Amino acid sequence: MLTRLDLTDRRTAAGLAGVLPRAAVDVESATHVVRPIVDAVREHGADAVRDATRRLDGVEPADLRVPAAAVTADGLDPDVRAALLEAIRRIRLVHAAQLPAESSVEVVPGGTVTRRHLPVRRVGLYVPGGLAPLPSSVLMNVIPAQAAGVESIAVASPPRADSGGLPDRTILAACALLGVREVYAVGGAQAVAMLAYGVDGVEPVDMVTGPGNVYVTAAKRLLRGVVGIDSEAGPSEVLVVADGTADPVLVAADLLSQAEHGPTSASVLVTWEPALAAAVDRELAEQVAGTKHVQRVTEALTGPQSATVLVRDLDQALLVADAYGAEHLEIHTADAAGVARRVRNAGCVFVGPHTPVSLGDYAAGSNHVLPTGGSCRHTAGLSTETFLRGVNLVEYDGPALAGVAEHVVALAHAEDLPAHAAAVRRRFPS
Repeated sequence: MLTRLDLTDRRTAAGLAGVLPRAAVDVESATHVVRPIVDAVREHGADAVRDATRRLDGVEPADLRVPAAAVTADGLDPDVRAALLEAIRRIRLVHAAQLPAESSVEVVPGGTVTRRHLPVRRVGLYVPGGLAPLPSSVLMNVIPAQAAGVESIAVASPPRADSGGLPDRTILAACALLGVREVYAVGGAQAVAMLAYGVDGVEPVDMVTGPGNVYVTAAKRLLRGVVGIDSEAGPSEVLVVADGTADPVLVAADLLSQAEHGPTSASVLVTWEPALAAAVDRELAEQVAGTKHVQRVTEALTGPQSATVLVRDLDQALLVADAYGAEHLEIHTADAAGVARRVRNAGCVFVGPHTPVSLGDYAAGSNHVLPTGGSCRHTAGLSTETFLRGVNLVEYDGPALAGVAEHVVALAHAEDLPAHAAAVRRRFPS
């Protein structure tokens, strides 16, 4: 089922990224589509948001904000409620531990630099509601913001005609369980613009985070600078590094699970065991036939973004994995924990046969909002630190400044900035 790509003759990592399968995401073209929406929201406020919602979602919004009575977990399926509460508990544990401690360094006697970590004041969190509602994304966005100490949190999620023009009820229930009451029935680029600029009844935010489709991503790109963003999320990706010890049933199941996100999702197997590759193909054919979303899964697995990559050995497999920089990287090898420690580029690494990506999507405690498209080379996944800003407090007394004054003066003159030098010398009149 998966296309075969033979890289066994590749001897170096040079150029690997250019030959590996990758979903084609044209954010630039989407930017041209969403720019008029973003501009309209900036100029016309809530009216433009309502107009876009009417045209794009087919919903006539009475109010942008979800009524307080609708943000409730009442009537939620008991099993779903229990699952959300357990996921909340685990995610809180992990993200509370991510709070960095304040540090202070005495550079010289009387001269200190202290590093503080201050939360963003207000954030807007986007929760998708396209092919499937994602209450788990509420947890993954809200909990790290709360752990960081963000004082004002607004959630936006697309309205649904089958929910009376409100977001999906499980999304509203997740908000209720987390104590978030400010929720808007707005999706797409208009939601990002509404949060960034503010409209009547909606205070602008300092940061917008959360995954979404290409139009949400394009809006975040356009508005970066007006607000902070987490990253530009693309289609979901999983790359599995597997050897002859791997169970083809489990490998196939994990490749299929990510293909379920949509037809542009990427599922990539990297192995040096042709027999395993063949076994995984057989398993995929059988498992796909029995899954619910056959069409989207089949499109994803047979698309150009998915493949089996044959390599010479483990070392080359890790070169391929680092060149690809997968959102989700699974290790199904002997000594999986040791192999995982050798990985440089991945959004999140899932170690061993009992740690599927599905676990991380919901209840491992880690965050599932992760960098895609190889951007993990320079960008981390969503975390408590996403919502914190490092601020230095610099404090020198007179003797401490005097001890370095001539060095400051020399560097200021070297840069032809004499007023900088004078600002120091005037503190020590002769």
